[in-house]
Amino acid sequence: MYRETTLLLSTTSAHLLAVLFAFTYVGSIYASKSARLRFSKRKVNLPEGQARLKLQAERWRDDPDVIKARLLAVSGATLICCLTVFIVMKNGNGDNATNVTPDVWLHLGFTWSNAWPLLITPLLYAGPLYVQFREKTLPFQEDWDFEDDVLSRFFSIFGLRNYFVAPITEEIVFRACVLTVYYLAGASQNKMIFLSPLVFGAAHIHHAWETYHRYGCTATAAKRAIISTIVQVAYTSVFGFYCCYLFLRSGSLVPPIAAHIFCNIMGVPQPTYEISLLPHHKLSIVVAYLFGIIGFVCTLKSWSYTDGSLYWQ
Repeated sequence: MYRETTLLLSTTSAHLLAVLFAFTYVGSIYASKSARLRFSKRKVNLPEGQARLKLQAERWRDDPDVIKARLLAVSGATLICCLTVFIVMKNGNGDNATNVTPDVWLHLGFTWSNAWPLLITPLLYAGPLYVQFREKTLPFQEDWDFEDDVLSRFFSIFGLRNYFVAPITEEIVFRACVLTVYYLAGASQNKMIFLSPLVFGAAHIHHAWETYHRYGCTATAAKRAIISTIVQVAYTSVFGFYCCYLFLRSGSLVPPIAAHIFCNIMGVPQPTYEISLLPHHKLSIVVAYLFGIIGFVCTLKSWSYTDGSLYWQ
């Protein structure tokens, strides 16, 4: 195993590799013609906040053939990023290059953590989970349906993208690969937690082009694209802080991947909307949300750590 004092990369090299990983991942969906989107350039004036209808010759991100092509593209890009980390570590290991493979797996977090880190994110979502309980839509409750809520949701092409391939490949590239090169450059834990996720956030900027076209290619559409992209970059960066912390504290990819999948399933909490649906349960919903937030803050440090973590000793 590499010693903590062994630096295989300079800080500049780590920055360049992190950017390269992002370009490789995002660029893969534009390199393939079948994975690219296609929009009409015609301007369409629409009511505020309303997207236009899809034209026959267009290719949108939710088209099944586009999804399939993009899943293959990002899977290939993820393998390339992992291979790049392997080459960097192999070249830097000198005479011990033949024994580098187990070390690469360890640095990339392909190892198990204990169960506690997996419980932190569901605890944070105590409020939305309580609302689902009141609505009887939790698994095996009255209004939960196996075919609709499991088979149709998770085993469709959309489910494969949203709950499996996207979160897993994003965590491998933007957590495992990016954090590994910064670790090999001797970056501090704070820098890895608060700076590396900015690469993840910036990787979502390209969605602005799609939003601009879907909302009519007008000045209003451009404004919406800019605002929505800023918001998306902000919350993905904040989410990245959290996933980086989980990865470093546990030394494993399992907790950030589990957190990513769980958040994709649950979506962004909407307490105001949920209270409007269940006004008679307003107090209990507020209490559940507070319980989740306080519980998250109190358990984050103690539950996230796994003994023997490479990154947090």
